[in-house]
Amino acid sequence: MAKFVLAGKADCPYFAKAELLADYLQINLPNFKIHKITQHPDKWEQWLRDICEKNGWKHKRSPIVWRELLDRGGKGLLLGGFNDFMEHAQHYYGITSDMLSEQMLRIAKENLQTHIEIEKEKEYIKSLINPLQVWISSASAPACYNLIPLLANGEVFGMATEVSIHLLDSSQYKEILHGIVMEAEDLAFPLLRSVSMHTELDDAFVQADIVVLLDDILFQHEIPSLEDCIRQVTEQCKVYGSLIEKNANSRVKVIVSGKTFVNLRALMIMTFAPSIDGQNIVAVATFLENAAKAMLARKLNMNSAGVKDVIVWGNISGNSYVDLSKAKVYKYDSAIWGPPNFSRHLLDMIYDGNWVRSEFAFVLSSLSSRGHHCLGMSPAHVIATVLRYWYQDSPPGEIVSMGILSEGQFCIPEGIIFSMPVRFRDGSWEVITETEISEETQEALKRLAHDLIQEKQVALGEIPEMRPYKEPAFNGFNLLALLEEENVQTPPEDAHTGKQEEEWEWYCCSSKPPVTPGVFWSLIIVHSPSDEFLIYEELSDPHWPHPGALRDLDTLSNGLLQPETQEGEKVQATTDEPEAPPDGLLQSEMLEEEKVQVPIDDPETSSESLNQSETSLSNAENNENP
Repeated sequence: MAKFVLAGKADCPYFAKAELLADYLQINLPNFKIHKITQHPDKWEQWLRDICEKNGWKHKRSPIVWRELLDRGGKGLLLGGFNDFMEHAQHYYGITSDMLSEQMLRIAKENLQTHIEIEKEKEYIKSLINPLQVWISSASAPACYNLIPLLANGEVFGMATEVSIHLLDSSQYKEILHGIVMEAEDLAFPLLRSVSMHTELDDAFVQADIVVLLDDILFQHEIPSLEDCIRQVTEQCKVYGSLIEKNANSRVKVIVSGKTFVNLRALMIMTFAPSIDGQNIVAVATFLENAAKAMLARKLNMNSAGVKDVIVWGNISGNSYVDLSKAKVYKYDSAIWGPPNFSRHLLDMIYDGNWVRSEFAFVLSSLSSRGHHCLGMSPAHVIATVLRYWYQDSPPGEIVSMGILSEGQFCIPEGIIFSMPVRFRDGSWEVITETEISEETQEALKRLAHDLIQEKQVALGEIPEMRPYKEPAFNGFNLLALLEEENVQTPPEDAHTGKQEEEWEWYCCSSKPPVTPGVFWSLIIVHSPSDEFLIYEELSDPHWPHPGALRDLDTLSNGLLQPETQEGEKVQATTDEPEAPPDGLLQSEMLEEEKVQVPIDDPETSSESLNQSETSLSNAENNENP
């Protein structure tokens, strides 16, 4: 038995003539079967191009006829167009058609009207049970592959809600999208109404109820500056924001995820889609929060699900502050045991403060960097978790970190997307404003807000480039007095007036924001009008009384986070008198503290530094006790 497939434009008169002939053959020949496919004139060319590309055919007009050998399998055998089908019918069956042109045109017009009515009926049947329309951008990313089963299994939106998933990406990833669609259909989830792929931006986010933006900007060439990166991100968000404004439902929920400018992208989507409620656009910070919980759980040798209330403040994909002051642990195996709801403060369980300040902070900073590689399982899980909380509420009393539009909470400037603690309830979220924060945390939030404000101003063209964070004093220290105490150069005298120049600039360039309240590692850059720079290293911690050491630019360029003073590179004092130890410390005590602060990475360099420090310490003790 042979089955013929006849496809064409709904308003094509030659398709109408071939269709009537095929119907006559099917009625009168027992082994002749015909399957008809009609396409709207607006979609015909794209459909024909796709079917020919799939089967390796060459055909450009309507209709197209091919033969499928049902008893042999394999792909279809192209017969040709209208004339080829007429010749085949006359040669094999001795039947032809003598339909007049007027009749062909009238039937073609009826076919088009019938096709439109059938499509409307299909849409109406689908609308009887309204599925959630979920759009995922950058759908070729691994996170999308892992996210689809989580959205379709019923745990996120409930067991009574069907979903239709739309995958959006550029045409170069068409084969990947097609493979994802086929695998998703093979899952046969009862709640998965449909999965479709889209490569045309004009059709993006149509009737979207949920938009998940996975886009991580992949810079194809070297970008000259950070400001140019921000402008490139803004251009993409302008396109997406306009499409969401135009095509999506008015109550659409937008979730921004990824590793690149997450806060800024959420803010720009909000800017270019002004009719969308600001509460419906959020940036996902749960990835960094869960990573912190996992590290802490490994340190305590427990399940990461037992670590709760870790707060991520600030810029999710940049400088952020992981706050452990409210963190608690549940089901911790120790001498004190209690029911499942019994908790203990996490910082009381971790006795290694150096680990929190060093390894913990370093690993988290690498996670928020663009270079961190991820296979997509964790990002997919956190997106699904946020959506589940949004539709089914977060656990009572539990803190969730989320990037949202600031309205002045915690003295954070308004108008920026800032990660802060929230709870989900009744289909919405609210900031946990009763959270108490320390002075050190408040100072950290100011620094983080400064960076986000600068990103926003560059993106909107208000300033040409980002400026470093300035402040006249840092953490209660009087820096000028402190530098004078260290016998550092005073501002030089002007050659004409003989007076000291007063307009010196003080820049504070901190490292990764503190993960433990009260601990900062920072550099103070002093810039004089004569373009001279002095660098002041500072470790602000009540347990480290030594205020720091002066380094020069060459030394710090060799390793910003782990500076080592090489021979001949130390900044010389302006006087011949030796520097006095600060706060009355003995020289031996100061050297001992400096030796503790030296990080040990390279065995050879570190051993030499330790030997020199031990020799200096021994000489100092001999001088002190003759």
